[in-house]
Amino acid sequence: MPRESAEFTPISISPDGRRGQSARRRSLARLALAGALIGAFLCAPALAQGTQKGSVSGLPLPRYVSLKSDRVNVREGPSKEHPTLWIYERAGLPVEITAEFETWRKIRDSEGAEGWVLHSLLSGRRTALVAPWKKEPQLLMASDHSTPSAKLGPGVIGNLRGCDGKWCRLAGKGFDGYIAQENLWGVYPGEKVE
Repeated sequence: MPRESAEFTPISISPDGRRGQSARRRSLARLALAGALIGAFLCAPALAQGTQKGSVSGLPLPRYVSLKSDRVNVREGPSKEHPTLWIYERAGLPVEITAEFETWRKIRDSEGAEGWVLHSLLSGRRTALVAPWKKEPQLLMASDHSTPSAKLGPGVIGNLRGCDGKWCRLAGKGFDGYIAQENLWGVYPGEKVE
């Protein structure tokens, strides 16, 4: 059987808008995410307070931001000389900054995959993913937190309008309401967002 050319690499696009990552790598990333989520819940107070500061920006580490562009190259290391691991194709996707080096930021996505991106491709605008780890839709509630106003499927992205530590106001195309903070990726457990 002839071997494939070294120049040809099959590319797939995942539901989160990431291109070029194999199913095996995504499975490993999901396992890493499970460990990270357990660690996040155990260390939630320290994470929400941002006890560590970035060496370049002086902002808390880790912290959530979102992708500014529909095309963001994620690299193996903090320079353009490092190979591209995959490409995000979903502006507004929340990611977590875990490290800084000059104009580069190390990020982690909801599946636990990590890589480096230029800081200019990131936005301080807070967004969140609706329970990407759950299969069923989550209820979006009216302002009284007792009247359902919509159901949002896993992976829906919304703009965070605020969180009180238990509930977050999430708005997007055709929806605006409150969702339990524990059903979002892009905000720390117990974190308050104004």
